[in-house]
Amino acid sequence: MRIAFATLGCKVNQYETENLTELFLRDGFDVVEPQEEADVYVVNSCTVTSSGDKKSRQLLRRLKKQNPAAKIALTGCFPQAFPDAAGQIPEADIITGSYNRKGLLQAVKKALATGERVIDITPHHRKEAFEEMSVRGLRGRTRAFMKIEDGCERYCSYCIIPTARGPIRSKPLEDIRTELMSLVENGYKEVVLVGINLSSYGKDLGLRLIDAVKLACSVEGLQRVRLGSLEPELLSDKDLAQMAELPHFCPQFHLSLQSGCDKTLKAMNRHYDCAEYRRIVNKIREVFQNPSITTDIMVGFPGETEEDFVESMAFAQEIGLAKTHVFAYSRREGTAAANRTDQVPKPVKEERSRRMIEATNRTRDAFLGSQIGKVEEVLLETTRDHLGYEGFTKNYTPIAVDCDDALCGSIIKVKITAVLGDRCVGVLI
Repeated sequence: MRIAFATLGCKVNQYETENLTELFLRDGFDVVEPQEEADVYVVNSCTVTSSGDKKSRQLLRRLKKQNPAAKIALTGCFPQAFPDAAGQIPEADIITGSYNRKGLLQAVKKALATGERVIDITPHHRKEAFEEMSVRGLRGRTRAFMKIEDGCERYCSYCIIPTARGPIRSKPLEDIRTELMSLVENGYKEVVLVGINLSSYGKDLGLRLIDAVKLACSVEGLQRVRLGSLEPELLSDKDLAQMAELPHFCPQFHLSLQSGCDKTLKAMNRHYDCAEYRRIVNKIREVFQNPSITTDIMVGFPGETEEDFVESMAFAQEIGLAKTHVFAYSRREGTAAANRTDQVPKPVKEERSRRMIEATNRTRDAFLGSQIGKVEEVLLETTRDHLGYEGFTKNYTPIAVDCDDALCGSIIKVKITAVLGDRCVGVLI
């Protein structure tokens, strides 16, 4: 029996797809690529934006057209948040949510055995535990992602994720250690700890994120520990000081900004202001050597005026971000912001996106330029082009290095000599 997986959305979704892949492999399924012929296709969905739902629908239609006889499964955040809408999609023969991932296997087997449509979406509840799952690695990737937290209780006014993902749940420390040791045994030198609200790790266990970071950095053979996206105000000065003392910790901080305007941050129900964000960034740069700050910025939030936007853009330039994901606000049914009457017109959002991208590209160029002349350790990927193999430094600067094929997957010392486009170029030391 052949099965194919297609993943939309975040690194947590990618991790969960790998977990599902291994689950089906153990049950005797053969895993193939989505473009190949299969008996079952699984779409692991994202519902952060309405365009995410649209992508899921389009993918389901394409897969059904590609192989009408196959069973098509829709799983993940979209059906969990909007079960009625998901249930009305005719191409979906099997529908499960983001909770009880392991239940997908039985749902698929039932649909194959009976030919019936199967809908099994388990509701989240306040006292649910972290769902036990692990992976041996991510196929085709030099670094592994490891999910250590699920759920969010922040209730930002634009975000449906608390509905889609439920309350905060954390992976126990011993389970983290066991999985990390397995990843090291499978040859991984770098692991990225990820979660839906990673900064809240441990809230349900009487622990904190720093506990997981310290444990990960103590695992023998693991040479790099990196963090996924973080809520900035949940990083204390003490946490940062302890992280700075860990040799294997990577000083790249993806601090979710969303807006550089205090008025907009308050309307978004974010839990910090620009002054606090600035203080945290300054503290990171004080205690770490050559760190990078990356972020997400939304433009066109309801009520955002031209003055608010200019203020946000100026703040982003002041911070000197190493890389920024800029995106326009998307109205999300079921959130407080969707009900506001002061929605920003689409052409205005598109124009602001262009300007914000131009501004943050300049800070990106400045950051890359500041790396010239430095000698850094680079984890080489398996992707090669005319400049050589690409790799990443501890602060996640992309470097192209001309070197021997045998060094792929290795950590090597490189002197950064130039900037070319959106990456640096270096020579092997």
